Amino acid sequence: MTLAIDVSEQTTKDVVHNLVDHIPSPYNRLKDMELLHKLLEIYDQGTIAAKLAEVDEGSWCRETVNRWAKGKASPKVSWESRQQMLSMLPLPDSNHLNPAFRFIDLFAGIGGIRKGFESIGGECVFTSEWNKYAVRTYKANHFCHPTKHRFNEDIREITLSSNPEIDEDKAYRNIDKEIPDHDVLLAGFPCQPFSLAGVSKKNSLGRKHGFECDAQGTLFFDVARILAAKRPAAFLLENVKNLKSHDKGKTFRVICETLDELGYEIADVNAPRGQDPKVLDARHFLPQHRERIVLVGFRRDLDVHKGFTLKDIAGLYPSNPPTFGDILDEVVDDKYILTPKLWEYLYNYARKHREKGNGFGFGLTGPSDVARTLSARYHKDGSEILVDRGFDDTKDFYSKRNQTNRPRRLTPQECARLMGFDKPGESSFIIPVSDTQAYRQFGNSVVVPVFEAVAQLMKDRILLAKKELDLKEDQAPIQAKLAF
Repeated sequence: MTLAIDVSEQTTKDVVHNLVDHIPSPYNRLKDMELLHKLLEIYDQGTIAAKLAEVDEGSWCRETVNRWAKGKASPKVSWESRQQMLSMLPLPDSNHLNPAFRFIDLFAGIGGIRKGFESIGGECVFTSEWNKYAVRTYKANHFCHPTKHRFNEDIREITLSSNPEIDEDKAYRNIDKEIPDHDVLLAGFPCQPFSLAGVSKKNSLGRKHGFECDAQGTLFFDVARILAAKRPAAFLLENVKNLKSHDKGKTFRVICETLDELGYEIADVNAPRGQDPKVLDARHFLPQHRERIVLVGFRRDLDVHKGFTLKDIAGLYPSNPPTFGDILDEVVDDKYILTPKLWEYLYNYARKHREKGNGFGFGLTGPSDVARTLSARYHKDGSEILVDRGFDDTKDFYSKRNQTNRPRRLTPQECARLMGFDKPGESSFIIPVSDTQAYRQFGNSVVVPVFEAVAQLMKDRILLAKKELDLKEDQAPIQAKLAF
């Protein structure tokens, strides 16, 4: 007998979330030593020891963890200690019980784009990121299923692009074997010039795709190979705003020609300069001026691309976005306040250039201001975004009040809020690396709410494309039998 129950969509979501809250950790089946090595992919030995000492005082120190990791000791792991270890790894959310679609995350950084597509029900099945510090932060915050998800460091090991002697058929077979099937490809690939003139006639002969010559030697080439081999329904590529003008426009032209050759329609591809909806500014979502170009594409043969435009993102702007003051902590360690010497240098440097009519200098940011772009060099002096602590430019620079109220850097946790990894008032995003590495990671990342909005725009078309692909897959055996 089948029992039919009519429940609302919200009720279903609540049920799923309750199930997630009560399901055992997927890491439960790991042995204690395996669990330790999972944690060592994220945290240092001292951090692990300190967490274990919280529940099992007197039994743990850094040296104990060190000897255990090296196989020189076998400390007794209590039930409480094991639960503490499990709690240090991110748990799955509701998407992993019944994902609406699957995606891969290339050049992933700390997972900003991933968060956008998880917000619409997607499940990440493959991640590639080469920076070892970014990998630590990524694994600390994003659930990576022990068996369903694969983590890769150098994508060229998958695409075999580092060896030009390997033919593309072999490369595609390897990609198909190593990367799980997915519906959407996400990539924040580096901006690199293409060397078209150096392609010899010998190398170009017999290539199935023109991009195998045009884009070779760049990391976009690896993205293109994966698109060619796996044929996902959609993609999202993110890059700096200047991608369009990079190398006198050659880089952007080759990228667009390659994606077109592979059978994808790029949204707003011919938008005029100065009015390009592909260039998105984070200031509409959070108090930071940060422009990035976003390329969204759908497979042409699935016919779901018509009418899609990033102009529609304006309809998803929050009516009351957070202010700069909202993302700040009330109490901050004094180490983030600029030293008198550094502040004097930045102030005089800015004054010198201001007198010459140049715009160089620091960005003193008040609670109602929009910050400049957070960059990967923020760890050096923090000059692009200095938190105003009451400096008065009408008073003498060396006055006691102005010296007391020297500006400060953002803390890494405040950077997490400025980039949208945490909401105002939250400190849930885990930062397992040094401040220097954290500043580099946030400076290289994307603003999460921007990509949540883009994902929301793409959602219906992704699901429709997936439905079309599933239907084709179901019909394939029938058509094969009929043909036979």
